[in-house]
Amino acid sequence: MTNAELADAAKVRPGEDLDWPRVAAYLKAELPGLDGELEVLQFPNGSANLTYLLRFGDRPLVLRRPPFGRLAPGAHDMARESRVLSRLWRAFPPAPRALLLCEDHSVAGATFFVMEYRSGTVIWDEIPEPMRRHPDATRRVGFAVVGALASLHQVDYAGCGLADLGRPDGFVARQVRGWRNRWEAVAHGAAPVAQPLMREVADTLERTLPAPQRSAILHNDLKLDNCQFDPADPDRVHSVFDWDMATLGDPLVDVGILLNYWPDPADTQDDRGMYPDGQETLGLPGHQEILAAYASATGLDLAGIGWYQAFACWKTAVVLQQLHDRYLRGETADERMATRGDRVAELAARARRLLGKPRNEDS
Repeated sequence: MTNAELADAAKVRPGEDLDWPRVAAYLKAELPGLDGELEVLQFPNGSANLTYLLRFGDRPLVLRRPPFGRLAPGAHDMARESRVLSRLWRAFPPAPRALLLCEDHSVAGATFFVMEYRSGTVIWDEIPEPMRRHPDATRRVGFAVVGALASLHQVDYAGCGLADLGRPDGFVARQVRGWRNRWEAVAHGAAPVAQPLMREVADTLERTLPAPQRSAILHNDLKLDNCQFDPADPDRVHSVFDWDMATLGDPLVDVGILLNYWPDPADTQDDRGMYPDGQETLGLPGHQEILAAYASATGLDLAGIGWYQAFACWKTAVVLQQLHDRYLRGETADERMATRGDRVAELAARARRLLGKPRNEDS
């Protein structure tokens, strides 16, 4: 494990330690070949599930667990993620292999699973130096992400044992209804300006549901910083992480999510997606290039992609308010959650525009 990779992990955040002696004893009993003392670090960038780097001697593993506190229905499903990763890795090599699922809450306070550790680099706001030696490295990174998404959507999900992962029929309608219910559960803590906007967008989404062209395995949160690369290779996604929301449904939902987390030359300071600061200067392909590459790889018609982008914006706003609500209830000490609700109104206005409302009506 290189120093650069270790730099991506840090000391465990206050209040997020587990009973590590109990965890270590359990893992040694269940996984062969674990020797030595357990060392623990935490991957600090995620804001939903808790992800830890465990090391027994020279063997690294990754442990995933839900956050502490009350969980939204259907969220943070570690059993689902473990099941997906125990089957998908053969058909889709960027999926890490799950090694062990523990549903005994006495071990770590919740269901958790352990998966293989993948060595590599996650790109946030700069391209790794070895990768910069390639011409057009950043553009190639962008097209590699699109290629990985298109490849996932062409996996034979029945052939890899995931036909029962979800119910594609009626998927989009259930998604809007479910996320609307989640919004109503936390809307009381949202800024007053956000509340009518969020409800208006939900109404419009429900009135204008698209007809899916086909069904596929969805990652449901695929973005640049959920992808890992070999530091010297811009043309292939080495790993894709965070599969706890994977399901079967309309693949264009994934495309809308990707665009929501992807910079575009048309973005402004007041109207942009949810990508980290700095990604807009990397030189990634813009939205139209991303869509053209995906359409070429899959043959799907993207004429109605605005609905899917709007849904992704609106859903992200719900997630941000859920995270802020956890902070308000004292269920996390992560100070990043204190401001998670600040962009809800902005994202709702963006979703409204993507659904066809003129920008000047947002005031």
